[in-house]
Amino acid sequence: MTENQTVPAAGGTGTNVIWALLRLAMGWTFFWAFLDKLFGLGFASCVDKKTAQYLGILCDKGTWLTGGSPTMGFLKFSSKGPFAGFFQGLAGNAAVDWLFMLGLALIGLALLLGIGVRIAGYSGALMLVLMYTAGFIPPANNPFLDEHILNAIICIGLVRSRSGQYWGLGGWWSGTSLVRRFPILE
Repeated sequence: MTENQTVPAAGGTGTNVIWALLRLAMGWTFFWAFLDKLFGLGFASCVDKKTAQYLGILCDKGTWLTGGSPTMGFLKFSSKGPFAGFFQGLAGNAAVDWLFMLGLALIGLALLLGIGVRIAGYSGALMLVLMYTAGFIPPANNPFLDEHILNAIICIGLVRSRSGQYWGLGGWWSGTSLVRRFPILE
């Protein structure tokens, strides 16, 4: 079977439900990270939670909307290992910020809607592996495996299982002339 051919669903209804739930969970994970960094909702975005004064929820500084960099904190201060210098050099770069935020938003929306799951799954896996490489933080309880690697494997599984076909718009999307012409968009 070639890459352009569609594969049958990964299994019975129970398996489809599991892959649909994993797709929705991964989609929300990416999209939530986008929203948090965009609006400063006080989870991973605010350095000082005392700054959460705008409407009692939103941070008044450090968000992408107020001129903060969504990549600065992680890339500048959490990068470790042999690639630290490379990733620290990318911290705060406007192009990197835009690519990161667009990636979070588009991967999240695609997975939530079940359309473009092939590109979103592969892109999400790449983003997670890059984050693992940047942080190069060996997990405390395992010498290699952490949630970035597990989530990257799940993203590949979302592609291979055709998870957008169940509880998503993937069935309709796959039937469009655009996707039939360019199957990578499935």
